[in-house]
Amino acid sequence: MDEQEIESLSARELHDRAVRYAVRHGDFGFLWDLLKVIPAAEAASGKADETANDLTRVSALLSDAMAAGEGHLGDALRPVYVEYLSRHPDA
Repeated sequence: MDEQEIESLSARELHDRAVRYAVRHGDFGFLWDLLKVIPAAEAASGKADETANDLTRVSALLSDAMAAGEGHLGDALRPVYVEYLSRHPDA
């Protein structure tokens, strides 16, 4: 899949492909990076109140990572997914 095809995917599709690939290949580095950017993405998407909670609760971050392809959060995280999938064209 080339970068143009990746860019054309919805935030949900980007999330699902990136997370599925990372889980399948044991790429915990990507998953950890995703967890680290979720609070900033939530703040950018208008959910600043959730940022403080996420920084103190790892379980919330893990839950967010699994659902981070939806709505404004998914849209805010699009660049993360596009960059990751561009590095892994077989995803």
